[in-house]
Amino acid sequence: MKEKTIRFTISLPENLLQELDDRVINKGYSSRSEFVRDLIRDQMVQDKWASEKSKVIGVLSIIYDHHQRDLLNRLAEAQHSHHLNVLCSTHLHMDHHNCLEIIIIKGNPAAIEKIALEVGGLRGVKFSRLTKAANVDLED
Repeated sequence: MKEKTIRFTISLPENLLQELDDRVINKGYSSRSEFVRDLIRDQMVQDKWASEKSKVIGVLSIIYDHHQRDLLNRLAEAQHSHHLNVLCSTHLHMDHHNCLEIIIIKGNPAAIEKIALEVGGLRGVKFSRLTKAANVDLED
């Protein structure tokens, strides 16, 4: 079902409006409205991550040296020890030494951040980034 769209007016100083327009253009948005909607949704995700009661999704991207002794076992152990939170993972061989792994994790924010820190801190992990996501439907 399509939501009703409401138009409203906001007032901005000229320099802030110019900054808004620059961002709309540079990020490829079709309108100011689309950009502002994304800003609001992003803030809603951040608010859910700030609440310990929320169930959220984290996408942990790591790059690691698969020749690092015992790293694969430690990565598997970290994921298995949190099996209720890890939904799936995808593995990509980047080159002879490096692998990219994407791990999708669901749970409360503190648990996801704990897993991300644990995995990111393993010896042989060269890069680790947690992308925060959450359902932004207002009915939830």
